[in-house]
Amino acid sequence: MQEPNETRKNLINDFSQNYMAKIFYFCLRKTGNNFEAEDLTQDIALQVISALNKGTIPTSFSAWVWQIARNRYSVWAKAKHVGNESVCAADISEYEIEDKRENILDEMINTEQTALLRRELAFIKSDYRNIVVAYYIENKSVREISSALSLPINTVKSRLFRARDILKEGIDMAREFGKRSYDPEEITYTNVCIRPGELGQPWTLMDPKLNQNIFLACYDKPLTSEELAIEVGVALPYIEDTVNRLTAQKLLVKNGDRFETNFPIISREAQEKIHFFYEGIMPRLISLVTENIDILMGQYEEAGLCYYGEYQNYEDAKWALLPNFYKGCYALSESSPRIKLGNTKRENNGIWDVVAFERCDLTPDVVGYHCQSNGFAHYRFGYEGMMNKTPANLTSDETYELALMASNKKASNASVAEKLVKYGYAYKEKGKYVPKVCVISKGVCDDFMVFCKNKNHSKAYIDSAQRQKEIHGNLMELFCAMNQTVRGILNEDLPECVRENAITVDALLESVCTTSHTLGYIVKHALASGWLKYNEENASAFGAYLNTP
Repeated sequence: MQEPNETRKNLINDFSQNYMAKIFYFCLRKTGNNFEAEDLTQDIALQVISALNKGTIPTSFSAWVWQIARNRYSVWAKAKHVGNESVCAADISEYEIEDKRENILDEMINTEQTALLRRELAFIKSDYRNIVVAYYIENKSVREISSALSLPINTVKSRLFRARDILKEGIDMAREFGKRSYDPEEITYTNVCIRPGELGQPWTLMDPKLNQNIFLACYDKPLTSEELAIEVGVALPYIEDTVNRLTAQKLLVKNGDRFETNFPIISREAQEKIHFFYEGIMPRLISLVTENIDILMGQYEEAGLCYYGEYQNYEDAKWALLPNFYKGCYALSESSPRIKLGNTKRENNGIWDVVAFERCDLTPDVVGYHCQSNGFAHYRFGYEGMMNKTPANLTSDETYELALMASNKKASNASVAEKLVKYGYAYKEKGKYVPKVCVISKGVCDDFMVFCKNKNHSKAYIDSAQRQKEIHGNLMELFCAMNQTVRGILNEDLPECVRENAITVDALLESVCTTSHTLGYIVKHALASGWLKYNEENASAFGAYLNTP
């Protein structure tokens, strides 16, 4: 004999699995309203589970459950001031006996897909939805529906038949979405933007949840507006307006009457493949890149010059030097694409591109890149919350003021200069504002080139130059392997409409290998090797640099 606690546990499980969907449909038929039905179902469930938890063990569980359903419906009817119709055994038996008819609606009730049914009913065209609700929810006959809607009986019958097919098509589509059934909350969108649109594009187009759902639904799966309305769960008129706007901005492409997402969404699976490849190649690659930076800085020092200026020490300057030199080395490889994302012309005078990534727990903290103005630029690091310590994009006035500081000129606007101090980009010493960023001067680089042409170099310089040649050759081999492997992974992952555009694939490869996600691996391994060191005090200025004449 089962223990009472075990019996109650089994009865609660039985109720959840075998009665909840049927009770909801019972409530839906009685109330004629989705929201009312959900509330009444929850009320009945609460009464059932509370009674079981208090020790009630009914002799006939099914009869007991339905008696509670009758009683709670009676209370609901009185509260709503509607006719308190009695519920007879025939009403209940409709939900207790499995209906063998080939009817998608009844089939869904019996297979406990009530939530999916509610979604599908809510978003099919009104011509079909009104008939389905009248017939199945309001218990009206075909003749009554025909009279109420002023439609021929045969039209009502044909639309009812067609509605079943539409519902089944939408349900099957959702089941088959499989690998690409992304959750909008799991996707991050990044943009490469030469010039934003006059209406705030691309972010005004990427942020709305409806747009994100459309992008995911149409990714590698062309859909009509009607199919999108079913898939996304939004009335057709809203869908039509939205997809037309997104198509005009080239984020969707239209083939016939179907729409498909026109930018890459890199799957978790593809990122995991890249991750394991990177974990194998990065220690060697970062060792070579950092050694090359150390050698070059030593050569500048021999020439009596400082590549990164006088305002940061070398340890702090490394945070800007590393991503810059990595990208510079990558560009030298003959296998690296020469095409970059961000060059697509859009409406409202915008020039930008978008790439999305499914969330992948294996990838390291990203490295963003923002704020290019008056020679100033800044990498933003996800490591140790540094992204949150980095100020928002500087204004043109602020970057101009920072450039004045780097030129040892007097501040033109003290309030702006004070903001830069507050941000951590500058400090004040003896009444003078001083920058705290790397300053890379073209004049210093030109002086170094003159030094390089000089024949009177030390043995240390000559040896280091020879080592640089070896490093360069090894780096080119590694970048060739990186480009070949990552391109192969992307080609397997991309939908045909993206993959068939060779220019887009080249630009995507360049972006994946040189921007936020890959730079995250660069920083991760440089920290692991000890070459990069984190200093909480100077975190906000890390990665900031200024190019000057």
